[in-house]
Amino acid sequence: MKTRNRVLAILGVLLGLSALLAAPATAADGDGRVVRVGTEGTYPPFTFVDPRTEDLTGYDIEVMDAVAKEAGWGEPDYVQSTFDALFPALDADRIDVIANQVTINPEREARYLFTRPYTYSRGVIVTAAGTDDVTSLDDLKGLTAAQSETSNWAQVARDAGATVQSVEGFAQAAELLVQGRVDVIVNDNIAVLDYLASTGSDDIKITGYAGEEVSEQALVFPKSQQALRDQADKALEQLGSDGTLADISEKYFGADVSVENPDEVDVTTDRDPRSWGEVLQDAAWPMLRGAIQGTIPLTAISFAAGLLIGLAVALARMSPSRLLSAPARCYISLIRGTPLLVQLFIFFYGLPQVGVTLPGFLAGCLALSLNVGGYAAEIIRGSILSVPRGQLEAATTIGMERWQAMRRIVLPQAARIAVPPLSNSLLSLVKDTSLVSVILVTDLFREAQNAAAFSQQFMPLYIFAALYYWVICFALSVGQGRLEKRLGRYAV
Repeated sequence: MKTRNRVLAILGVLLGLSALLAAPATAADGDGRVVRVGTEGTYPPFTFVDPRTEDLTGYDIEVMDAVAKEAGWGEPDYVQSTFDALFPALDADRIDVIANQVTINPEREARYLFTRPYTYSRGVIVTAAGTDDVTSLDDLKGLTAAQSETSNWAQVARDAGATVQSVEGFAQAAELLVQGRVDVIVNDNIAVLDYLASTGSDDIKITGYAGEEVSEQALVFPKSQQALRDQADKALEQLGSDGTLADISEKYFGADVSVENPDEVDVTTDRDPRSWGEVLQDAAWPMLRGAIQGTIPLTAISFAAGLLIGLAVALARMSPSRLLSAPARCYISLIRGTPLLVQLFIFFYGLPQVGVTLPGFLAGCLALSLNVGGYAAEIIRGSILSVPRGQLEAATTIGMERWQAMRRIVLPQAARIAVPPLSNSLLSLVKDTSLVSVILVTDLFREAQNAAAFSQQFMPLYIFAALYYWVICFALSVGQGRLEKRLGRYAV
C-alpha cells in the first residue's frame, strides 16, 4: 500500500512538472522582476511629464507599461535622463532597457539588442516658415542642423552634408530654428506634428521627407540581457496581435503607427494652451521639491565633505614630506584641470565598467565633493600662509606642539580669512548641482526641463529656475555676512 502511494505521488509530481513545461509562455515568465527603463521624459508625445498629475506618460510609456504587464514583470522603474546619456547608462548597467523612440540602425544593432519594432515613422525636414529652398536631403549640404547628438537623425543630417549643432531635444532644436541660429532640423514626423499641434506654432514648417525609407523604432537592451529582450519581444508580438498597440497608437496619433504602413497620422493633443502664469503655477511645486530633495542636499553634503577633503589636502600640500605633498599636488592639478561634467561621467558611467557601481545621488555627492576639495585645498592653504609665521613660533615657545599650535592658533585665524573665498565656492556649488541631471538625478533644473518640454514655455520657466537658484544663493550670502561679522569680533 505504501509503495503504491509513493508511486502515485511521484506520478503526480511528474505530471505537474510536465504541465508546467508544456504550458505556453504566460505573464509568469517575467517572474515579477522590476525592470529599470531609461527615457527622456521631455519628448512629447512619446515620453513626457504631465504637469497636471506630475506623472510620466506618453506613447512609449504606455507601451512599456503594457509590455511589462504582458511579460510578467513588476511595475517599471522609470529613470529620466537626456537622450545622449541613455546609452552610457545602458552600457554601465544603470538601466535595463531604453524606451525612447530609438531607431534601429546597423551601428546600434552591432552593440545592442532590439525588440521587434513598435513604431514606424518617416523622417521629415523642418525649416523656418520663410524658407522655401530646402525640400530634400540634397539641399542640406553646407547648412547647420539642430539635432540630438546620439539620435539617428543626427547621422542622417551629417550624411547629407549638414553641420550638426548638438541639442538635448526637439523642443530646443525648434527654438534655435525659430531664432535663426540653425537652418534646418531632421526629425521624426510624429514628433514634429505633435509639436505643431501642441504649440500652434506657424514659425516652422515641414518642407519634405528625409528620404523614402521608413524608420523603425524599438526597445533597446544590452547584449547581456538576451532573456529579457526575448520576453519583451514576445510581449510586443502578443500586444500587436490582440490590438493593444493599435489602441495606444490611436489614442495619441489617430492612426496605428505600430504597423509598417499606417494611415495618415493625425496628432491630436489635450494639452490646452496655457498662459505663462499658469505654466509657472504648475511648475512651482515640482521645482521647489527638486530643490529640497536634490539641489540643497547635494550642496550641503558635498560642501561639508569637500571642506574636510580640502583641509587634509592643504595640510598634505604644505608638508615637507614628498610622500604627502606630491599626491596632494597631483590631486589638485587633476581636479582643477578637468571639467566637472567629465568628473560626473567618470564616477557614474565609468566606475561601473571597473566593477564599482554607485547610486546616482552618491556618485554626484562624491564627484562634487572631490571637486570642491580640489579648489578648497588651495583656498585653505593660502589662508594658512596668510597667518603671520610669528604666531606659530610664539605658540611653540610657550610649549605647544606643532599640531596643537596649528589647531588652536593658526587654523582659527585662517578660517576667518578663508570664509569669503570658500563662500564663493559654496555659491558656485549650488549652481553646479544643475549638472547632475545627466547622471539620472532629479534636481531643480531637471524639473524645469520637464515643464518646459511639455509647455514649450522656455523663457519664463528658465527665468523661474534662475530665481530659485538666486534665492538659495542670496540666503547663503546673508549667512556668509553674519559669519564674517561674528568672526570679525576676534580680529586683532
